[in-house]
Amino acid sequence: MSDAATHDSEHHEQHGSAATYWAVFVSLCLLTTLSFLTTFTWWPFGIVMTRIFMMTVSCAKALLVILFFMHLKWEHNWKWVMTVPASVMAVFLMLMLVPDIGWRTNHYEEKRQTRAAKRPDPDKHETYEQRHHRDLHSTEAH
Repeated sequence: MSDAATHDSEHHEQHGSAATYWAVFVSLCLLTTLSFLTTFTWWPFGIVMTRIFMMTVSCAKALLVILFFMHLKWEHNWKWVMTVPASVMAVFLMLMLVPDIGWRTNHYEEKRQTRAAKRPDPDKHETYEQRHHRDLHSTEAH
């Protein structure tokens, strides 16, 4: 066997086998199924827990894709030099924008305040099923 063929064989084994990719694929399918289950009315958790669960599942799926399909699991340590500073800056940017977005309507003039989007009333929160039922019956009346 030539050196190039040996190197290719070692390189392929280093990046995982077909069984590894199938395991990742099945894991992604299971995580997607868990995400889908949160859309049903019998889902027992409130909106906050559901959102936390969905973000956790989404991050797990992204991590699997990044590590295995983008081959970052087998990269050298230089990847941390690139990703850690970018991640820190992304979190810093989000934290710096939170006050600006949250308090943007505090200094509006009256004319602009009347045309600005209103915050949703949590007591009048309408579920998808209620909205669908209302829309269905409103179109039947026309």
